[in-house]
Amino acid sequence: MHIHISTQDGVPIYRQIVNQIKRLVASGRLKAGDEMPPIRHLAQQLLINPNTVARAYRELEGAGVLLSRQGSGTRVSDNGSPLSREEKMKILSERADALIIEARQLGVELEEVVELVRRQDNELGPSEQPKER
Repeated sequence: MHIHISTQDGVPIYRQIVNQIKRLVASGRLKAGDEMPPIRHLAQQLLINPNTVARAYRELEGAGVLLSRQGSGTRVSDNGSPLSREEKMKILSERADALIIEARQLGVELEEVVELVRRQDNELGPSEQPKER
């Protein structure tokens, strides 16, 4: 599992962890029953305070994404991907905000950004996930 933390986009670190784990579950890269790294291990890996990871795990547990059991660690819940369309759009909205802000800082017009996204989408090929409306 690879999580990348950015101090540049203005999103709190715990929220970045939550969003990335939700994306990993929604994409199928993390499957039901997969074991999550212990809090201290992930904190060391990301060079952050363990309380930040614990907060992210608590939020993910409350959302039904993770299941924690004393003595057996934290695992991905058997509920599958509990992300509603609203949650998915919230995650994407935060990413879009960061992209738009960066484009403005670089002096790149919105139309160029949209075209870049379309080109990248074409390069990635067809989506493996069914489209949701």
